[in-house]
Amino acid sequence: MLRLGQKYGHLARRAGCGCLSPDLHAASSRLNLLSRRGLLASAAAAALSGVLPGRLSAQTPAPPTRVLFREARLFDSASGKVREGAQVLVENNRIASVDFTNAPAPSGATVIGCRNGVLTPGLIDAHWHTIFAAVPLPILLNGDPGIIYAASTAEANRTLLRGFTTVRDLGGPVFSFKQAIDAGMTPGPRIFPSGAMITTSGGHGDLRLPSEIPRDGSRLSKGELIGGAAIVDSIGDLQMRIREQLLQGASQIKLVGGGGVSSPRSPLDILTFSEDELRAAVAVTQDWNTYATVHAYTSRAVRRALTAGAMSIEHAHLIDEDTARMISEKGAWLSMQPFLTMEDAASQTGPAVERIEQLFAGTPRIYGFARKFGIKTAWGSDVLFSPELAPRQNIMLTHLSNWYSNAEILQMATSGNAELLQLSGLRNPYPGKIGVLTEGALADLLVVAGNPIDDIRLLEDPHKNFAVIMKDGRLHKNLL
Repeated sequence: MLRLGQKYGHLARRAGCGCLSPDLHAASSRLNLLSRRGLLASAAAAALSGVLPGRLSAQTPAPPTRVLFREARLFDSASGKVREGAQVLVENNRIASVDFTNAPAPSGATVIGCRNGVLTPGLIDAHWHTIFAAVPLPILLNGDPGIIYAASTAEANRTLLRGFTTVRDLGGPVFSFKQAIDAGMTPGPRIFPSGAMITTSGGHGDLRLPSEIPRDGSRLSKGELIGGAAIVDSIGDLQMRIREQLLQGASQIKLVGGGGVSSPRSPLDILTFSEDELRAAVAVTQDWNTYATVHAYTSRAVRRALTAGAMSIEHAHLIDEDTARMISEKGAWLSMQPFLTMEDAASQTGPAVERIEQLFAGTPRIYGFARKFGIKTAWGSDVLFSPELAPRQNIMLTHLSNWYSNAEILQMATSGNAELLQLSGLRNPYPGKIGVLTEGALADLLVVAGNPIDDIRLLEDPHKNFAVIMKDGRLHKNLL
């Protein structure tokens, strides 16, 4: 649930005083934008130019290192089974070997005895918002880029320490922040970025104040300038905004197909882009060898997106059985969030409360359809705007126990979500296998003190139960 109104409404209130000419006002807006982006952009540039120490990118190996994990049980995310007596050798940032022979450690290897803990791939969240996940609303309203950056940096580290080594970011100005993580400047998960969510006038994510309507020529709103959303009403502009996100490094594109929970003037039942517009958008992503995911709750919105060729749907909590069957027949992905109670969306107020309650009612029904029709289903948490709510990321995962076995849950959050991320094709920012513990895969892994296949709620307390967290071959936590 993108609460973009809460994110960006303050920017519109801080617009120019009106005494400037249109050209000077536009220039002032752009200078303000540059100042807000400056911390992230300059920091990433410094790292990439070698001013700061550390690796150039997440894929550039450090000096040769070897880590051998022994005395482990291994969760095979392909089969959903735990295998006894495993040892896994990591060389630099990749898994060099997996064996069950208790072979001697290679020369120079650091040996970590897992004490019969379970080795799993790092967790993957398919619906996350990196920059604003845990930034409290007063800080957002203040709009201080330094504080927002500091809060987002701290939350990126906490996200990693909850065991999430990869996230798919579905809306927000995250490109420079991703560069900072990849450069080793700050710890955090791998990020598959969408950039600005693409919507229409009146659609979810259009949070312009009345003073910004009607649009003044081609002048962008504050929310657009900061990179949170792009509001378009013609095929040409739609194509341009998508290409701009791809130019900045988007691995996939987020389109808005209908209304939203927290956009106050965008009811859940509306439709945004026409079928022709969605076809044009999907065609651009295909030209760039990637895909579009479409935010859609209702049957009408989901059907239109599928007919236009979309291969991934976000949410879909209000669809009927025939629409669920259509998702399966099209071979599309359903990226769902298991919203069950107000604890999962505690910051919602006003009309949003009634809307989120509709989602609560629809959640069990949609998971029933997903199981009935064998829909390819991904999991995401979509938890935002609170240091207190962000730790529910793990609890949102264990909500799946209402419909799935423990092994299926862990598969969905590892190899299953990884399969969805592979739709990015040549725009994948991290070439290599994730979500699996196999030879040649990227070395993202956890050591769980206990067997989550027996007790999935071990995942709810990562501080206590995750003894080791490794991402890209680097140990970010090691209690062994």
